This record gives sequence, C-alpha cells and structure tokens, in this order.
Amino acid sequence: MKRRDFITASALTSIGLGSGALPVAGLKPMFAGTTDSPPPGRAATRKILIAGGGYGEAFIRYMAALTGKARPRLCFLPTASADRSDGIITWFRSCAPVNVEAFVQESFIGSDKQTKGWDEVLLSMDGIVASGGNTLNQQAIWKAQGIDVVLKEAWDRGIVLGGASAGSLCWFEEGTTDSRPKELSTVKCLGFLKGSHSPHYDREPQRRPLYQKLVGSGEMKPGYACDNDAGIYFEDNVVKRVVSTRADAKCYYVSAVGGKAVEKVLEPEHIA
Repeated sequence: MKRRDFITASALTSIGLGSGALPVAGLKPMFAGTTDSPPPGRAATRKILIAGGGYGEAFIRYMAALTGKARPRLCFLPTASADRSDGIITWFRSCAPVNVEAFVQESFIGSDKQTKGWDEVLLSMDGIVASGGNTLNQQAIWKAQGIDVVLKEAWDRGIVLGGASAGSLCWFEEGTTDSRPKELSTVKCLGFLKGSHSPHYDREPQRRPLYQKLVGSGEMKPGYACDNDAGIYFEDNVVKRVVSTRADAKCYYVSAVGGKAVEKVLEPEHIA
C-alpha cells in the first residue's frame, strides 16, 4: 500500500520506508546481527523510550537501534489522537529517512476490515510508538479493547515501547494530563514504569507547578518530568540513558523532601 492510500484504510497499514542508517552514538544492538528473540532461558530486556514532547526522526532512529534488528518493524498506535490522519502522515514522514518498516494500527476500526487481532498485529512488531493526544480516552479504549494486556505482553517480550506526551505518560502509574475540561488534572495509567510522569515540562506553564505541588504534598508518587525534545530510556524500571534533540531540553527526577518537591536534573546526551 502506498502512503497516499493509508488514510482510507482502517486495518493495519504497512509501508516499507527508506534505507538510512541506524546509528546512535555509543549504542550497540542487544543481539547484533540477528533478528532472533533472546536465547532460550534468557528473559527479554523490557525497554521503554519516552520523550516529553516531539517523537521525531531522532527518537525513531534510537528506538530502531534499541530493537537490535537490521530493519525493524515499528508500529504507530494513534489511539490518543483518535487516529487523526495528520498524525499518521507525520509518522510516515518521520520514518522515511530511517531504515525501518513502518506500520500504523488504528483503534477506531470495524471487524469487517480489521481481520487480525490486536495481539496478532502488535506482537509481530519490534517497536510500538503511542501517539500524543488525550491520555484519559486512550486508557479507556485500550482497557475496553484489551490492548493494555497485549502491550504488557509486548513489553515482557522485549518489544520496545515508547512515545511522547500521552505516548510517554501512558506507561507510568500516574501523571498530569490535559485530558479533561478547564484545567490540568491527574490520570492513572498502565503502570509498567513505577511512579509518575509529567510531559511538556518546559512548554506548558502549568505543568511544572502542578507536578511539584502534587509530588511535594504526597498526592502523587515521585517520578520523571521531561521537557519537549528530551527523553529517557528505561530498561525494566532503571534509567539507562537520558537523551535530547535540543541543547536546552532536560529531564528531571522529582521527589518529596519535607513536604516540598525537589528536582534533580538529569543531564541528557544529544541524539540526532
């Protein structure tokens, strides 16, 4: 299927894109030179790569490298954006310079056209990127459809998960969201990553004060805040690398000491 045709499709769309390199400084694929699963008896490393906002070519290239595959299959899951076509177009454009096979799996589907189960589609991927958008609606749809269970199995199998904004928040236990009318609020999420999260830490004025208030008071668990264009790579629940695509973008660990929030700056490495 050609890129111009995907908008009319409600089933899984696949497009092979580009033949660019997958270099990320200092990073080597886990099972270099193979497309196999981990050796028998060896548990897969559970991987999540988040960004506070903006999941463009550099983050896609990094995710591709994390899969350890020469030409990985990466799937965009735009549930939070209600499968908006402009977001899907941006996904394919961002993937074009990278040596990946790009897919999109919509959530607003009909059984007459969606002939494969969520597990058949998502568990066939090497990486899954959740879109930004409305986290509250995303979580409700995933749970109603059983997509949450499939994503947990994907994580346990070593399929790399990721995304920015709602696509980063969704993997944590809880965080701050603009998913409801009038003001920022809190949302409970999948809980793969323990603790809380605040995306858009430097771009939306109310994010930082609200997150500090909630964490400092104990209403929200300590956790990670990310500026736009900055992100964190986790293996299981351990921070392995902090990265950014913009010089002044940073990440933070926010905890409570004596009833007040304390920020620890996590200085990133630049990726491109």
